[in-house]
Amino acid sequence: MALSLGFHIVFSCIGMVMPFFMAVSHYLWLKTKDQKYQNITKAWSKGVAIFFATGAVSGTVLSFELGLLWPEFMRHAGPIFGMPFSLEGTAFFVEAIALGFFLYGWNRFNPWFHWFTGVVVGLSGLISGILVVAANAWMNSPAGFDYINGQYVNIDPIKAMFNDAWFSQALHMSLAAFVATGFAVAGVHALMVLRGRNIAFHRKAFSIAAIFACVAALLQPLSGDHAAKSVAVRQPAKLAAMEAHFKTEKSASFLIAGIPDEKNKEVNYGIKIPGLLSFLAHGDFKAEVKGLDQIPPENHPPVAVTHYAFQIMIGLGMIMSGIAVVYLISLWKKKSWQESRWLLKLFVLATPMGFIAVEAGWTVTEVGRQPWIIYGVMRTKDAVTPMPGIGYSFFIFTGVYLLLSFLVVFMLYRQIKMVDHLYDLPAAPKEVN
Repeated sequence: MALSLGFHIVFSCIGMVMPFFMAVSHYLWLKTKDQKYQNITKAWSKGVAIFFATGAVSGTVLSFELGLLWPEFMRHAGPIFGMPFSLEGTAFFVEAIALGFFLYGWNRFNPWFHWFTGVVVGLSGLISGILVVAANAWMNSPAGFDYINGQYVNIDPIKAMFNDAWFSQALHMSLAAFVATGFAVAGVHALMVLRGRNIAFHRKAFSIAAIFACVAALLQPLSGDHAAKSVAVRQPAKLAAMEAHFKTEKSASFLIAGIPDEKNKEVNYGIKIPGLLSFLAHGDFKAEVKGLDQIPPENHPPVAVTHYAFQIMIGLGMIMSGIAVVYLISLWKKKSWQESRWLLKLFVLATPMGFIAVEAGWTVTEVGRQPWIIYGVMRTKDAVTPMPGIGYSFFIFTGVYLLLSFLVVFMLYRQIKMVDHLYDLPAAPKEVN
């Protein structure tokens, strides 16, 4: 399941965000009639199609895995949080229809209706992602039922879907998708500019992706702060594991780096900022932050994995925020930086950072919830299938995902290499009314 999610989250983030890049370039084409923007739109639309297909495949695998690997979980939880999954299916169908209209609508539809179908692709994809995150948020903050004598009764699917965690998780994940995809796309186009290939085409594409990435990167710390405050109230064990916070204390320090020693309940080689954790968790530098010492040992998450993943996410997020500040300064104050190679090199270096941060953040969310699959209600060990031979399917699926990733990289590489033959053309047919 972790393997499948690790691959799927990359495909789904790109599938959620790329349509918005495509819609912006299409809008600029309609407003300016600059041929480069139409060419960029067509190039990006092929990328959207590739990731839509791979996301559909990996998402289908996940839907089967939920039932096959977690039968006890689905038996009880399915009737409670099934609504966001059913609505996600509806959003997926709308996205598929709109994408078909967009891909085959050139010179067939009214230009603005054609553009609108691209917007629908983006909106339905984003809604689809939010609905899936709402289901995961329910696992972190179960609601919409009463658990009485081992039975799940008085089920309210609306309350389950709009649980206490859904907004903070959906906001944080959506912004993360824009950051990761924006920096990845901008980084690829920046590399092509540095290599001197189709410079005008890649510069325009770079600008669109970079602006999305930078705005989202600067908003992301705000959403992260909101999410952390929510976790501090709902899942104190997760917050304690994120910060390797073993002892309950007031004016708790925020830990940077460090190596947790779970046996001796201490952290080595870390940098502590006094009072900052209390402020980030509760808005008060002197507030008390619950440590793992007040949580039964059997309910402790794996501290080291959660802490390292959290540090990676925070560290990469700060680096990307710094790049965002530099780029926005170049837009407003230092126009000469736009032509500099060092700025492009920063984006090239940041190409994988967003997705590494996304994987780290998802690790924090899932590992930090352990040992619960439904927080405080059902343990992971009680939900997993007893079926033997799972190891064999793991190796098979690993091979399938590696092959799928290889094919995706190959197709995208071919798309980029063939820009001057396929997309960056001097003229293209105009759309008709």
